[in-house]
Amino acid sequence: MVHERSSERRLSQSSYVGDIGSAAAAAPAGLTPESWSALLSPRLAYFAGVARTEHVTRAAQEMQVPQSTLSRALVRLEQDLGVDLFARHGRTVSLTPAGRTFLASVERALGEVERAAESVRADADPASGKVAFGFLHTMGSETVPGLIRAFRADHPRVRFSLVQNYGEAMIERLRAGELDLCLTSPVPDAPDLVARRLDEQRLRLVVPDDHRLAGRKRVRLAEAADEAFVTLEPGYGLRRITDDLCQEAGFKPRIAFEGEEAETLRGLVAAGLGAALLPPPAVPRPGVVELTVTGQRAVREIGVAWLDGHPDTPPVAAFKKFLLGRRGRLLPE
Repeated sequence: MVHERSSERRLSQSSYVGDIGSAAAAAPAGLTPESWSALLSPRLAYFAGVARTEHVTRAAQEMQVPQSTLSRALVRLEQDLGVDLFARHGRTVSLTPAGRTFLASVERALGEVERAAESVRADADPASGKVAFGFLHTMGSETVPGLIRAFRADHPRVRFSLVQNYGEAMIERLRAGELDLCLTSPVPDAPDLVARRLDEQRLRLVVPDDHRLAGRKRVRLAEAADEAFVTLEPGYGLRRITDDLCQEAGFKPRIAFEGEEAETLRGLVAAGLGAALLPPPAVPRPGVVELTVTGQRAVREIGVAWLDGHPDTPPVAAFKKFLLGRRGRLLPE
């Protein structure tokens, strides 16, 4: 009996394709062609429409489908389930107990589909859609608020879902489809991504205000070779840049503390726990002195990245164009 029911389901779906078109019969992603969801989902709206009107002809008129198509879909739905959903009374119908039970779940499922469709349509609306935008923690206090304010001068209703994280984590969220765009550093170079350099930040050697170098304005990084360093954790772009600059200066930094946020590192420097290579702060921090690094190009490049081949909604396309138009003037002076 199980084998016979499985055969019925395959045959019924195939004949249904001929009624309403092959597009409706395509199985959703992750579903096998023989799953209940793939088999039944194209017919649920028909079932709900007839259940609501209790009249096949009226339901066909409201849904603008041929009555014969609707009738065949209902018969095959009942055949696939092996249950009578309707009691027929001439041209009218009424739900059986099984039909009422089935309808309650169908209405919830169709409601979820309706809400999902409205949500994705709203997010893609050119005037009021949504942009999922990721950025580095160090860009959160000034850079990103300023960018969004400038963008919304011409797009006042566009909404943003904002994510602060380190570079590698944001790239993974891009790949997972959770972000549309991200500002990151270093500018990524990967075959599945598109990245554009937008600007650069000079990095400074930050030391306590009572440090032996604190009276200087400029310093060669090699002069700090014997210092303990406080840095971001491995995986952060700034950590990679710090390691590379120190190697270029001829030494491997002796790491005393690792953290996840640049201003926390400044606090550790102010407490006399080490030196750090950091971008300029949004607000000057007492207890530290920030020295210009000479003798090598101590900068971090900032870029915008997105998934290659990923189609943009109108609001994402507008914000991407805005960011690319800010090349060389992304960061506040």
